[in-house]
Amino acid sequence: MRVLVAGGAGFIGATMCARLLDRGDEVTCVDNLVTGSADNVTYLLDRKGISFVEADVSVGVPVEGSFGAVVNLACPASPADFGPLALEILDVGSRGVANLLALAERDGARFLQASTSEVYGEPLVHPQPESYWGNVNPVGPRSVYDEAKRFGEALTMAHHRKYGLEARIARIFNTYGPRMRANDGRMVSNFVNQALRGEPITVHGDGSQTRSFCYVDDEVTGLLALLDSSCTGPVNIGNDDERTVLDVAQLVLDLCGSTSGIIFVDRPADDPSQRRPDLTVAKRELGWQPATPLREGLARTIEWFKDRIGG
Repeated sequence: MRVLVAGGAGFIGATMCARLLDRGDEVTCVDNLVTGSADNVTYLLDRKGISFVEADVSVGVPVEGSFGAVVNLACPASPADFGPLALEILDVGSRGVANLLALAERDGARFLQASTSEVYGEPLVHPQPESYWGNVNPVGPRSVYDEAKRFGEALTMAHHRKYGLEARIARIFNTYGPRMRANDGRMVSNFVNQALRGEPITVHGDGSQTRSFCYVDDEVTGLLALLDSSCTGPVNIGNDDERTVLDVAQLVLDLCGSTSGIIFVDRPADDPSQRRPDLTVAKRELGWQPATPLREGLARTIEWFKDRIGG
């Protein structure tokens, strides 16, 4: 199958491109490199069956030939991007999704829309099942991402219902692993880089808020299982091992052998108090569940960062 991966130079996208190549698919990786990195896919480009196109899917999708599947991972996803890239996030969640849907419809291709656990907002139901409609602040600083992803889901489902598009929707929970940007503002990359540099780890609030972290290889396995299935979704793809932020900070310090300590700073506006996926649908419909323990995944991630910052 020939697959277009939008956002393919991000750390999840690059892992997706590699896995598709491994199973024999041809891959066209499209990315504007605003938050993705060419380094994430350069090592793949001498393999047979992959091409890279630098383009903004919000403007257009300048690719040749036809595709059997379109995987949309194109969107800045770090809270640090929600301010400086607010309009770009809204564009890619609307015009970008529309352009990719048009391409999929042209080719009769299967379409996978990567949505997010952020559609649940500050959840009043815990853990979060796909049937929960969420509690989102539509005008808060996180709304550009939350609402862009909610709109992307709605647009995908409208095309599915009206035109018979073979759609798949994944709600991705916190993901981490090699090829994350060191300065992307996400919790795991922040903690790891601070610990390796001997800087105090910055924890928002008192650290009692919870998150659930999925290693990138597990995440991509789940996304591929959904792509290959007959399940439209949405389907939660994440890890249901819930940890407090403070526990994760202490685990990173331990794995890095760091004595840099922890400092506490104010929590960002609308920062969710808890987040954990209900994986019932993924287990039942896809036969998938995460396999990598947090300690093991963090150890791999730390080694990857060590090689790049001389830790």
